[in-house]
Order: sequence, then C-alpha cells, then structure tokens
Amino acid sequence: MDTNTELSAAHVSEIVQMALSDHVSFSDIKREYGISEKQVKNLMRETLKSGSYRAWRKRVRTFSDRRAEYK
Repeated sequence: MDTNTELSAAHVSEIVQMALSDHVSFSDIKREYGISEKQVKNLMRETLKSGSYRAWRKRVRTFSDRRAEYK
C-alpha cells in the first residue's frame, strides 16, 4: 500500500501524531487506520526529517524493550 496516495493529509497528520505519542501502540494505529507497523515506519520516514525519524525509532525501540522486560 502506498500510504501517501490512499490517506488524506489529515489522516497522515493524525497517524504521525499518534506514532509520536508514547501512549499509542502500533496495534492501536492498525485498529484505527488499518496500516501495519511497517507502513507506519515508512510513513514516518517519509514525513519526518531524517534526524527526527532516527530519534523516534530509537525511542520506540527503547520503549518496546522496556515493555518486554515487564511482561
């Protein structure tokens, strides 16, 4: 799926905001918009500046590693 052509600018903005939030999981985004984790990552890569994308990915990985420890 090419997310840019299928999603409106408003939806892309909402997805980016959700992905940047530390309280929203990829499964929440999938449930609401029907796009996978990989598609969210691609959308974020296309939307954010490269440094912002790298910082976001690092934060997402850190949170997922911490969640795995508590399970």
